[in-house]
Amino acid sequence: MTILDRSSTLTLSCPNRPGIVAAVSTLLFEAGCNILDAQQFDDTETDRFFMRVVFNRLDGSQPHEAIAESLHALGKRFDMEIGLSEASRPKRVMLLVSKFDHCLADLLYRWRIGELPMEITAIVSNHKREHIASTDLGTLPFHHLPVTRQTKMEQEAEIWRLIQETQTELVVLARYMQVLSDGLSAKLAGRCINIHHSFLPGFKGAKPYHQAHERGVKLIGATAHYVTSDLDEGPIVEQDVERISHRDTPEDLVRKGRDIERRVLARAVRHHLEDRVLLNGKKTVVFTD
Repeated sequence: MTILDRSSTLTLSCPNRPGIVAAVSTLLFEAGCNILDAQQFDDTETDRFFMRVVFNRLDGSQPHEAIAESLHALGKRFDMEIGLSEASRPKRVMLLVSKFDHCLADLLYRWRIGELPMEITAIVSNHKREHIASTDLGTLPFHHLPVTRQTKMEQEAEIWRLIQETQTELVVLARYMQVLSDGLSAKLAGRCINIHHSFLPGFKGAKPYHQAHERGVKLIGATAHYVTSDLDEGPIVEQDVERISHRDTPEDLVRKGRDIERRVLARAVRHHLEDRVLLNGKKTVVFTD
């Protein structure tokens, strides 16, 4: 028995009912596939079922396209929302950034060492390239798209044109300090991740770490979530916190906050790239490794 050097990931969600796991595993077996990893979750509150399956095709198996067609036929039978991707084809990702480039620099480093399997389609900023000069962009395409209140719609139209032109599958707001319009947020539903410099729900508005300092908080954190028209209230993908004390100054909180933002955003992006995140209404199901 020979296992082909390629794996695929199947994700699905549907109304819960008996026989789902058996139907999926039987289909893959009959198609000549070997299941490498399987995770599932039954949300008893919404009565929905969620599943993630990683599988390899064995020698003599059906081609990927035929398996995909069979899975979508099964999806109709169970009223499933199905996703199917091949590990050999990394997702195409666009990174948006403003002046704070610590998250961008971290993502690029992780990408360069092979930790984040993605193909970067472009880096877009509302500031000139020299404002993020501390980050090595190499030969990656860079687009300076300035924005004002008067030009916001035109600027977002250009962003959307770039997304379509480059066939971008995921947009990452790596401390992009502009609020996306309802229209663009809707177009990017489920495929735009933002890093929020707070442990949501938390201190909103300007200088959240200074607000936290004034309130004497003992924990600070960061939240990565999908962008929706509800500002900073989209489905949460990843969060983390760090304990602080009365000795910490606002500058200490900013420094520690940068570290939290970097690791939270990186984990959220990796979860998405590996098809570990399934939307569940206003929440997410995250099948961690």
